[in-house]
Amino acid sequence: MSRIPITAMAIGLAIAPFASAAQDLTDERIKELALQAIRENPQIVMEAVQILEAEQAAAKADAQTEFLSDQRQLLERDPNAPVLGNADGDVTVVEFFDYNCPYCRRAMAEVQGLLDGDENVRLVYREWPILGDGSIFAAKAALAAREQGKYEEFHWALMGMQERAEEASVMRIAQEIGLDVERLRSDMDAPEIQEHIETSMRLTQALGFNGTPSFVIGDNLVPGYVEKERLETLVDEVREAAK
Repeated sequence: MSRIPITAMAIGLAIAPFASAAQDLTDERIKELALQAIRENPQIVMEAVQILEAEQAAAKADAQTEFLSDQRQLLERDPNAPVLGNADGDVTVVEFFDYNCPYCRRAMAEVQGLLDGDENVRLVYREWPILGDGSIFAAKAALAAREQGKYEEFHWALMGMQERAEEASVMRIAQEIGLDVERLRSDMDAPEIQEHIETSMRLTQALGFNGTPSFVIGDNLVPGYVEKERLETLVDEVREAAK
């Protein structure tokens, strides 16, 4: 956090009582008065910090809300993003995830439970590989599996792995579920694969997410592991708001 705006704010608070005579004060005298006021009332600095933090949080929230509104179509209807559940569902849940994220693997059962219990949920998956080269390889392989009509099967299998997702483990599972692994490797180089990942990176940065899993449900930005009951509540809120 920058010290300059906090210091300036603290000085402003400190010399507020002298505002009417400010035009008659020299810079040196203003500094003396500010330091004197801070020594006598050190809470001024904390108050300045709190004001700044509140302003920054409000500005961030406003920017995220505006971005969410502007990018709703891309978030929920990107033709380059896999859709599970009911493709015509009335509520869309967007999940950003990484195959090597232990919390994403834990959340798998919660997300599956949501889909099993609600036939009107669209689940949009955004591959967001941020945990190393193995994650990137897994994301590209999963997206490439769309060409063979096996994204969903491959996705659940990768999420259910006990070991880390690396090239060898990913390709072993691909073979186990019946994917043509040579074709898969070739399809992983398609430009739309990299485009999907880069779009995920841009979206998460703008939305302020800094880890996986992260969800977008209506106007709610939900970072971290979420239980099925919470997901259901958020989905119900979106439905209520739409009435």
